[in-house]
Amino acid sequence: MTDNQPTPDSVLRLINGYWATGVLGAAAAHSLFTHLETGADTAALLAARAEISERGAQTLLDGLVGVGLIELHAGRYRNTPEASAYLVEGKPASLSSFAQLKLKHMGSLRHLADVVRAGGPVSDPATEVADNPHWEEVVPAIAAQSVPAATVAAEVLGLAGAGEISILDVGGGSGIYSGVWLQANPAARATQLDWEPINAIARRLLAERGVADRFTCIDGDFHTTDFGTAAYDIALYSHIAHQEGPEDNVAVFARLRQALRPGGALVVCDYVVDDDRSGPAFPLIFASEMLLKSKQGGTWRQADYRDWLIKAGFTDISFHSAPPATLVVAR
Repeated sequence: MTDNQPTPDSVLRLINGYWATGVLGAAAAHSLFTHLETGADTAALLAARAEISERGAQTLLDGLVGVGLIELHAGRYRNTPEASAYLVEGKPASLSSFAQLKLKHMGSLRHLADVVRAGGPVSDPATEVADNPHWEEVVPAIAAQSVPAATVAAEVLGLAGAGEISILDVGGGSGIYSGVWLQANPAARATQLDWEPINAIARRLLAERGVADRFTCIDGDFHTTDFGTAAYDIALYSHIAHQEGPEDNVAVFARLRQALRPGGALVVCDYVVDDDRSGPAFPLIFASEMLLKSKQGGTWRQADYRDWLIKAGFTDISFHSAPPATLVVAR
């Protein structure tokens, strides 16, 4: 082929993209990134430290070099800065557990062609119910995803110097936002509204962070549970809007505005796409997840959020980058 002719390399990488999920999930399952971080920098050393075969260790190392998560220098391997920050166990933003969780989700993609034809789920997985035991695995695994955005939001809101404020986290899951925000502001208090089994996980995780004494929970479904009136300074609605349809989001935003004190702020965090739907890449791809798993959800545009929030009574709306998510702050 001449230099100006396309090659199939990039297409083949995408067709076989599940290899990357498999290699990453398997490496996380055997703590390879953690062992690399602590000096096990050859296949032999990794195999001994992780108690796996040397052939298996070398195969994972080759794959991780291929996907750009580790580097090879003079026969020695090391984590890239991204792997060091987000895949080493024990670090605040570690996605190691999430990488392992995604190994179990790969099979669902085989239904995507049928889902595209139907315009929504072709079976009811019944995962979005309070008593599903999978929450015990899922909720802690996805918590770290929100650490960067929660940190950005704390800076945007000036939480460290905000004094005695009251926070409402609707559908807060792991409570990670409350954890980050309460650590940033020792005078703040937070309330999470979620199903009882999920709240139990959040209370445990916030106790580990040492802020459980300023964290309370309301057990219930946010679609039907009263938020109160003029009771909070900040309200949070994180990674929920993509599961809901436009009318439902407007209704929740209106109830959250009522729950805020004068001058209070609503923070929405989600995967938001540009108004012309040209990017960013991650939110655009994530739309397929919503088609698979929700009846009316999607990755919504900035214009959608602005329109919904104005309808709900907010007047001051700003957008803040927290890759791969976007923070929407409304007052």
